[in-house]
Amino acid sequence: MRLREIKLVYSAVPGTNGQHRKPIGSPRDAAAILRDRLAEEAVEVFGILLLDTKHRVNRWYQVSRGTLDSALVHPRGVFCPAIRDMAAAIVLAHNHPSGDPTPSRDDVALTKRLVEAGELLGIPVLDHVIIGDSGRYCSFKETGRI
Repeated sequence: MRLREIKLVYSAVPGTNGQHRKPIGSPRDAAAILRDRLAEEAVEVFGILLLDTKHRVNRWYQVSRGTLDSALVHPRGVFCPAIRDMAAAIVLAHNHPSGDPTPSRDDVALTKRLVEAGELLGIPVLDHVIIGDSGRYCSFKETGRI
């Protein structure tokens, strides 16, 4: 058996190590962290920020890497790393390679399903941030969808 590729999908977020991590206080804070990870991706990438009880970021986890306009996401893939890391809350995130961060119907339906799963598990979904181009983003929290 030959190893063809090793991909890092579970990593620390720059600037979040040590005792002086700044909590995510707004969707803008989350978007700033996520922009570096997602803005230049050529395909849709869905991931989560795992947060502690003070809403400081512990880790980034890439849940799914998809195609130009979709990524397959299932609640078990989202919440497994959150449970494993004992996350107090999560922020959902993905990019739109088209550059337009407007949520699709599928984005809205998936977010509703994941929020419900989070409520059941006791791991609240604080936001779902969609990253577009030129610094644009859409926050479900800011738009009243969460």
